Amino acid sequence: MSDRILEVKNLKKYFPVKTNLFGKGTEFVRAVDGIDFHIDHGEILGLVGESGSGKSTTGRTVIRLLDPTKGEIIFEGRNITNLKKKELRKVYERMQLVFQDPFASLNPRKKVGSAIEEVLFIHGMKDRAQRRERVRELFDMVGLRGEEEKYPHEFSGGQRQRVVIARALAVDPRLIICDEPVSALDVSIQAQIINLLTSLKDRLGLSYLFISHDLRVVRYMSDRVAVMYLGKIVEIAPADEIFKNPAHPYSKALLSVASIKGSGKGRKKIILKGEVPSPVNPPSGCRFRTRCEYATVYCGEAEPQLKCIGTGHYVGCHLY
Repeated sequence: MSDRILEVKNLKKYFPVKTNLFGKGTEFVRAVDGIDFHIDHGEILGLVGESGSGKSTTGRTVIRLLDPTKGEIIFEGRNITNLKKKELRKVYERMQLVFQDPFASLNPRKKVGSAIEEVLFIHGMKDRAQRRERVRELFDMVGLRGEEEKYPHEFSGGQRQRVVIARALAVDPRLIICDEPVSALDVSIQAQIINLLTSLKDRLGLSYLFISHDLRVVRYMSDRVAVMYLGKIVEIAPADEIFKNPAHPYSKALLSVASIKGSGKGRKKIILKGEVPSPVNPPSGCRFRTRCEYATVYCGEAEPQLKCIGTGHYVGCHLY
């Protein structure tokens, strides 16, 4: 069996913003524009970048909530890129998503235990007693023993996120995509949810795609980290390496303004100039060149490809 639970090849996701008389797109938001990455069994890959970089779109496209424009998504050795909704049901027994806003992803009129029972029923568990026992087991697993008869509004934000995690675990998945799972929570509650996700990963042998803009959380959680900018992955490396020795100018700027223990001493803060360019009409060549102090004429002529500069360390920059 391959060590890789997920492999993404040249993934693109474009959203039409202007159409012609025939309803075909003539201008597109290039939210994700040709990215490659993989996740090994039992690994946590952190995905970071500014708002609008394409992180969440990547996660939702990988799990097929959004249809990819181009590329391949290989999950557990199977190409799921073009599967129909009926065929995806089996995939969702092995891959789940934890959303940023737990309240928005729960039905306010339904008790949380019943909502998870419904998931189990859809995925083939027809025996009611068996479903209820499984729900009790899941709530115990996430630290909410005996709380399954409550409605979403009766929980705190952190407790609702625990409910959402329980729902994700209901069908015994192997890969969970966490889309900003703690960004809406207080710092003290964030730590509890992070510790819960870490313990569940070790206990159940899970893999995570962990999407976040909070670099401190990503440093704590991740085995490897990928950095996105304007729809592209510009750097990917083991977590310790990328936090101690970032190579891409954009990665250096991100880390320079984050107070992270063990990420280098005396690092000068780098304040990027200008705004992130439009994903409808991104710069030619290197997309970061309009904000990069090292940019040359050549940076606008050729798009940099990810190049290996060390063990497991890849960077897409003409400086290397």
